[in-house]
Amino acid sequence: MWEIVRAGGPLMWPIILCSITAAAIVLERLWTLQDRRVLPPELPQKVWQLIEANQVNDKVIAALEQNSPLGKLLAAGLANRHRPREILMERLEDTGRHVVYELERFLNMLGTIAGVSPLLGLLGTVTGIIRSFNAIQAGGMGDPRALSGGIAEALIATVAGLCVAIPSLIAYRFLRGKVERIVVEMEKNAMRMADAVEASSARERSPASGPAAAAA
Repeated sequence: MWEIVRAGGPLMWPIILCSITAAAIVLERLWTLQDRRVLPPELPQKVWQLIEANQVNDKVIAALEQNSPLGKLLAAGLANRHRPREILMERLEDTGRHVVYELERFLNMLGTIAGVSPLLGLLGTVTGIIRSFNAIQAGGMGDPRALSGGIAEALIATVAGLCVAIPSLIAYRFLRGKVERIVVEMEKNAMRMADAVEASSARERSPASGPAAAAA
């Protein structure tokens, strides 16, 4: 393996660095973006029950905010539950942008690696060809061994760059799609929470309006 890396030329080192970084990002995002960590299945139902029972308080909101990205979004809505729906939705949108930013963390770097790695391989190809031409100019046309170093550098660098770029691109597309699916689910839960808060507020107002209407 060391002989292959050395034969690939100096550009093998940034390609190897890109591969290590890409692998670390993919593993970290796969761990972080697990559904049970981002969208706990039991969490929305618990929140709806708290809203219906009128048991939402600052302690519940603080615990919910630390629960998960979905919990952070729902906590922002519950913290503004007594405000008009327009303001509530604005707060949800603001918090949602921050949550999405955290979900997409490192994905741009992974996409950059997928785009840069083949270019590094191409640059290695060019340097390898230049090395071969230098060998020819030095009088090595009749000796195949004088050309083999540059040709090996060109081929190995190209293969290494593609071997990093292809899995990185696949992982980037997969993780990007996973984030988009999570965002859609969060939007659905945020809308359901806004409807539940509005319905709870209507129930709180109806007993007060009932006796007043009867007295009138």
